[in-house]
Amino acid sequence: MNGQEEFQFLAKLQQHISPILPSAIRQIFFKLPPDKLKKVEEIRLRRGRPFMVVEGRQDYMLTPEGVVTDNPDRAYFVTGEDAVKTFQLISQSSVYALEEEIKNGYITIKGGHRVGIVGKVILEGGQIKTMKHISGFNIRIAREVLGAADEALPFVMNDRGEFLNTMILSPPKAGKTTLLRDLIRQLSSGNPQRGLKGFKVGVVDERSEIACSYEGVPQNDVGIRTDVLDGCPKARGIMMLLRSMSPDIIATDEIGKPEDVEAVEEALNAGVKLLTTAHGADLEDAGRRPTIRKLIESNFFDRYLILGFSEGVGTIEKVVEGKDHRIIYDRRNKGGILNAV
Repeated sequence: MNGQEEFQFLAKLQQHISPILPSAIRQIFFKLPPDKLKKVEEIRLRRGRPFMVVEGRQDYMLTPEGVVTDNPDRAYFVTGEDAVKTFQLISQSSVYALEEEIKNGYITIKGGHRVGIVGKVILEGGQIKTMKHISGFNIRIAREVLGAADEALPFVMNDRGEFLNTMILSPPKAGKTTLLRDLIRQLSSGNPQRGLKGFKVGVVDERSEIACSYEGVPQNDVGIRTDVLDGCPKARGIMMLLRSMSPDIIATDEIGKPEDVEAVEEALNAGVKLLTTAHGADLEDAGRRPTIRKLIESNFFDRYLILGFSEGVGTIEKVVEGKDHRIIYDRRNKGGILNAV
């Protein structure tokens, strides 16, 4: 992140996050120095417990003076009033307008930031109706990394300029959504300098994490030929896009339900390409889930991109050929060539 990008990010952070934080929390959080603020991934508010911030794979507590501490006795404790006020600010005092989002356990705010909520779940007829007595919030800071897919792009295209059905595998917080998002952007907008034509991309963004849409408008750059179904279940969304938007590529995140597999098969039979993600440290790990194992054994995908942390979040550790599971790139092998497709 260069100086200009950092300035723009911090300005947007102030613009989008300040309005949903109660005064005491807001003052503490924005006392953090810029080099800390730009790295924040999550803001954690738990009623009756320390105010915490997550950065990478570590978290830390904040004092009332906005100083990082590992001593709970010095930390600011989130009050019941803080929790009530935060919910009022996030919902803009109109809970009924957000009932559908609350049922899913999160609310997406302007800027594409997602606020996870926990509390007392109210059931009706065995289904979640709403929540009350909200006790905790996880404000996940939305950020896009333009160019994150530069290294991966050669692996997902063949020498005729055609996209290859691709699954991105990674453990949690290894950057699969960031990579997915930038792949969508580059495939959609194209790049004449690199000989990449633009594709029509349909995105099923079930958890509002890819496009980070707010009131139906993507807050992230997902390309000029991309259509987004926000908050839609994957299997249903794939079928809707097939019937209505004539996509060249359908992209989703974290596929895995039995109905997802059926929808993937339907899309492939219709000649549409697939780009998706799943949890897993490698093919063997991902294959422990029966639905993912079925996808792997059915040779639905042409490429598997396996991410890890060896050179930071989002490192492409291996690329695996889909048909015979041959490793075509291994970062540990320094003789590997990134365009060895």
